Amino acid sequence: MIRSVLVANRGEIARRVFRTCRELGISTVAVHSDADAGAPHVREADAAVRLPGDAPADTYLRGEAIVRAALAAGADAVHPGYGFLSENAAFAAAVTGAGLTWIGPPPAAIEAMASKTRAKELMAAAGVPLLAPVDPAAATEADLPLLVKAAAGGGGRGMRVVTELTDLPAELKAAEAEAAAAFGDGEVFVEPYIVGGRHVEVQILADAHGTVWTLGTRDCSLQRRHQKVIEEAPAPGLPDALRETLHRAAAQAARAIDYRGAGTVEFLVPADQRAYFLEMNTRLQVEHPVTEEIYGVDLVALQIRVAEGRALEAAEPAPSGHAVEARLYAEDPAAGWRPGTGTLHRLALPDGVRLDSGVTDGDTVSVHYDPLLAKVIAWAPTRDEAVRKLAGALEHARVHGPVTNRELLVRSLRHPEFADATGLDTGFYDRHLAALTEDGPAGAGIFALAAALADAHGRSRFGGFRNVPSGPATKTYACADTAYEIRYRLGRDGLAAEDFPGVRLIRLASDEVILETDGLRRTFTVSRYGDRTYVDSPQGARTLTAVPRFPDPAARTEPGSLLAPMPGTVVRIADGLAEGDRVEAGQPLLWLEAMKMEHKITAPAPGTLTALPARTGQQVEMGALLAVVAD
Repeated sequence: MIRSVLVANRGEIARRVFRTCRELGISTVAVHSDADAGAPHVREADAAVRLPGDAPADTYLRGEAIVRAALAAGADAVHPGYGFLSENAAFAAAVTGAGLTWIGPPPAAIEAMASKTRAKELMAAAGVPLLAPVDPAAATEADLPLLVKAAAGGGGRGMRVVTELTDLPAELKAAEAEAAAAFGDGEVFVEPYIVGGRHVEVQILADAHGTVWTLGTRDCSLQRRHQKVIEEAPAPGLPDALRETLHRAAAQAARAIDYRGAGTVEFLVPADQRAYFLEMNTRLQVEHPVTEEIYGVDLVALQIRVAEGRALEAAEPAPSGHAVEARLYAEDPAAGWRPGTGTLHRLALPDGVRLDSGVTDGDTVSVHYDPLLAKVIAWAPTRDEAVRKLAGALEHARVHGPVTNRELLVRSLRHPEFADATGLDTGFYDRHLAALTEDGPAGAGIFALAAALADAHGRSRFGGFRNVPSGPATKTYACADTAYEIRYRLGRDGLAAEDFPGVRLIRLASDEVILETDGLRRTFTVSRYGDRTYVDSPQGARTLTAVPRFPDPAARTEPGSLLAPMPGTVVRIADGLAEGDRVEAGQPLLWLEAMKMEHKITAPAPGTLTALPARTGQQVEMGALLAVVAD
């Protein structure tokens, strides 16, 4: 019997495992970097061990340090979570070699699936259908489009789509560099890229007594940068024959490597409704809650049960209803999915949905880790009801802090192609991102008006009203890249606001404003943190930044300056690039890595590179000068 579990991970998945351990009466041990010293997973554990440093390579990726931590804390088992060392066979072997129980598959099974190229060879021998690899040296125009993919790791790292044959050598080199930096293995391979394919996966669970469960399908097609955004179970619209094929192939994959514990077999399903093996994740998936919701199981508890050597029931449980999960990220979809950092002041959702989160109010979203804030999961008897429930919960959420993808999630769930399941494929955001991120009918202007009125009420002992004529009050807010100057008067006759004819003020408080336009009343809830104002309403939410009346002249930057859009590390500078070089518009200059993603910094216009203060390996803060391109 396992009595104490160390979770070799952080954030949401560490808290998720701890929750099950508490229910089972198992004590918990956390590990943490210096950046995570005050994180929720550390506060919730029964004991915690420090891993000195901030970067993953110095902390959560140091297997020998984690094993020492487990032994020092008296743990008798290690749960790897997902990411970091969860699919590292050497780490699993080190855990068992130290006399600890590994809550995962045998090291040999992990090793068998660690390399996607090797995994495909094994699956081909087991009769699992898959896409044939393409020799990059022999690729022709007829093979396009192609997908360059890292042999190790996952999460979209080391992955490139190639649509022009002349781009293949450069994309191979870029993928190799990114894979080597992310996984310590620069091996990549090339295969056909299926345009419009669905990403469908099967949850498996196997014990040491010959039982293999296939717990249905999940659709994870809505992705950005090959990373999942919205997942659901069961995958909608699959013919029964295809569903049976997927279950059979997943079970074959598990038995071919003598698998134990929870795992996921991923497939690509093109429009012709054939299934092709992609990879097998030898760990718990991020999206496992949707399977738990429809099968009524606790996959972490079952992982522990299998690790203790106990048998699963002969038959898997029956599914019920439909579940949908949305990943709430600190990122800006309209700005190339740029991740955000800073203080999360507030995260609250309505009752009736499941919230799996790695952060709580007041926590800091760090540059060192993935920008995932939370997973929001809704279950209902039917898909339509589950989708509606999740969209409504996200719409009424309070998310105050870094910019998030919340609005994108709501619009995605309500998009006709998603709602009727006709446009479920990996190209969804390629087709619809611009429309999904444009300002809606309730533009930011009315939100800025509500913010200005609430601010005036909060600052005035008389509530902001004046009985004598005077000039209009003025307040300016910035939202995204647009400034909104609000000019208004509050008097005996109510509200008179320029650019808002016919708008009536119904109620005013420092934290709530009710406005009426053409008989339609809308309530705005206003929250302020420093110069940031968060305005929430049933029609959406906006984050506004108060613009000072007299900007600091010293804050101006030289024309052509390229500033770091977020804190991060300069991982690459374009080959041969030097000060004095002539550059063209859109030419890549350097790459910045932050929150597990690479961000390409390009020349904004043709000109001369007059300054290049950035250096490879340099840690930079948001707004740091990276380069200057002079006209």
